[in-house]
Amino acid sequence: MMIPMRISRIAMADGLQTGMDQAGRLKLMAWLSPGYPVGAYTYSHGLEAAVGAGDVHDAGSAGAWARDCLVNGAGRTDAILLSHAWRAETAESLAEIADLARALAPSAERLLETEAMGTAFGEVTEAAWSASDHKEGAALPYPVAVGVATAAHGVELGEALPLYLQAFVANLISAAVRLVPLGQTEGQRVLAELSPACLDVAIEAAEAGLDDIGGCAIRADIASMQHEIQTTRLFRT
Repeated sequence: MMIPMRISRIAMADGLQTGMDQAGRLKLMAWLSPGYPVGAYTYSHGLEAAVGAGDVHDAGSAGAWARDCLVNGAGRTDAILLSHAWRAETAESLAEIADLARALAPSAERLLETEAMGTAFGEVTEAAWSASDHKEGAALPYPVAVGVATAAHGVELGEALPLYLQAFVANLISAAVRLVPLGQTEGQRVLAELSPACLDVAIEAAEAGLDDIGGCAIRADIASMQHEIQTTRLFRT
């Protein structure tokens, strides 16, 4: 019994990376986990209205909806904004990116979603993870706030983008599990199917310019507008 345990410890020591890469990965896992207190679980990104209208009604339609938001909608847009916020070198350029992020919100609720989550992320990250001489910038739209924090903490952009996108999709699926409803295992199957798309969008977003931003997830945008006047609601958006 002792020999396998010793071999396992040696293998683990050889396989683990040290330094900023590993520390950054641990931070990302915390920051983008469902337990990070940004209130992500209270937002459905318009999905609640889509379920009410019958557009999303099973695992297949939930997966198609989430893929469209990821590839053609806010997922891709957020990833590009995050990438540019990560690279921003001046307060002026960062402010322009933040203003663009706000302007791209297609409805009042989606603006609320990105601003409220971004503010919460900045405040929590500054309070819990930052050195006393560093400020995260608490009042930024969510992808911009994540971009600023990851850059400030030395997290590689190539690490941040796919995990951000996976968290984006996971939150949509979590809402679908509660609204459709779907089983937990069925929801995880949908997430697994969308993981390659998260990587593809991350690769594209890392090199994309701000002029490359453009979306065509029109039904999701309309759903977010319809949700604003929906009588019975479980989610804020």
